[in-house]
Amino acid sequence: MKKYFITGIGTEVGKTIASAVVTESLQADYWKPIQAGELEYSDTDKVRDFISNTKTKFHPNAYGLKTPMSPHAAAEIENIEIDLEKIVCPETENNLVIEGAGGLLVPLNNTETIADLLKPEYKIIVVSRHYLGSINHTLMTIEMIRNKGLEVAGIIFNGDEHPTTESIIQKMTNVPVIGRINEEKEFTKEKISFYANQLQENLLKL
Repeated sequence: MKKYFITGIGTEVGKTIASAVVTESLQADYWKPIQAGELEYSDTDKVRDFISNTKTKFHPNAYGLKTPMSPHAAAEIENIEIDLEKIVCPETENNLVIEGAGGLLVPLNNTETIADLLKPEYKIIVVSRHYLGSINHTLMTIEMIRNKGLEVAGIIFNGDEHPTTESIIQKMTNVPVIGRINEEKEFTKEKISFYANQLQENLLKL
């Protein structure tokens, strides 16, 4: 079974929507290791509400923090220290989608970041959303992953098409583009299912 790690080029770039699409497309299990804030309606809850298939199982957070801040700060406020040894990938016979928190350099404690959750066996998917500076952030994210000796399996572009931005990212990274999730007024189960079908062929190639 494969493990897909969904990371983004920053915060609020669409990781949770992309995670829902990938989860639905592969009928995979879903796991968000660290949730900071919004525990009353977490990213796991959001993805659960978007999923139509009956195969997906949702695994509990390793850390569920009440404070909506960077995990290291939220943990400090709550007198908790995030220990990577306690973040253990759940056992499942199904494919697994793992959603990160923010970008790769979001701190977990005084020495470790989200990037330290990455493992060689993970299929790493980068979610890129267009804004001024997004090319730089996308290239830096991919370079950082490669500097850790890991490969990026693919990119999902989130938002309306921006051909010049997407073209230069593809040329400079040579990372496969899995597909696009367009700007939508509202995401529903039906929309997630639509994009899941659109991206499925490329996801199965990873």
